[in-house]
Amino acid sequence: MIDLSEIDDERPVLIAGPTASGKSALALELAASGGGIIVNADALQVFGNWRVLTARPSEAEETQAPHRLYGHVGRYAPYSVGHWLREVSALLAGPERLIVVGGTGLYFTALTEGLVEIPPVPAEIRREADAMDHAARLAELDAETASRIDTANPARVQRAWEVLKATGRPLAAWQDETPAPLLPLEQAQALVVDAPKAWLTPRIERRFDQMLAQGALEEARANLAGWDPALPSSRAIGAPELIAHLRGELSLSEAREAAQVATRQYAKRQRTWFRARMKDWRPVSLAG
Repeated sequence: MIDLSEIDDERPVLIAGPTASGKSALALELAASGGGIIVNADALQVFGNWRVLTARPSEAEETQAPHRLYGHVGRYAPYSVGHWLREVSALLAGPERLIVVGGTGLYFTALTEGLVEIPPVPAEIRREADAMDHAARLAELDAETASRIDTANPARVQRAWEVLKATGRPLAAWQDETPAPLLPLEQAQALVVDAPKAWLTPRIERRFDQMLAQGALEEARANLAGWDPALPSSRAIGAPELIAHLRGELSLSEAREAAQVATRQYAKRQRTWFRARMKDWRPVSLAG
């Protein structure tokens, strides 16, 4: 377990970790002990149409410390790492220290390593990408770009494909022109939660059952009308499975099991990213 007295109350804190690893609770502890604003770094918790299913902080937790960039984006709105970085830039200019917490590794690397500004992707190219399957998109990527992204993540592969088609240049070439970061790693206290599979898996299973008890199915029902799997907000883990249940395609038990499998797979991808990209971050254990 981490000793909170080791954390400097003045410098920003970054807390990365896989889903269900307890990182949000750690952020609250740090805010209570040393003050600061808790800032979301989870690409799904930004959307206002999901609270329970994305494990956003509860209303009670949000009263314990200031929270920013949670649930502030509409269901149908586009939102990217560039949007997030611009919003964090404004918060960094404020007087209070930031406690940035989440599981989206790309957000953290953009913050600490920089993000190149790539021209917007035209709608017709996005529609073409939406109509393709994952393997077809991946097959068209250059080797250098493929080596840098999580090729098991459809959203990352689609983004790389769209950039290539829209600009005529591989994503890797754009990345090589990356500007200076907003928050260089040496200026922050960067923590990555060590979450071994044997410890995390039962937590994932328990948490999804808690989500069902807290109203995740009702939340999915509220999203049933106008459901579009291509929307970024529709990528909430467990959402497609619960929507399938509400449409009569899966029993609730089948949807629950499929959602838990999807969550475990997502956590595995997160751990892989953290091991590859966060070797200079301080590992912390929350088990016990």
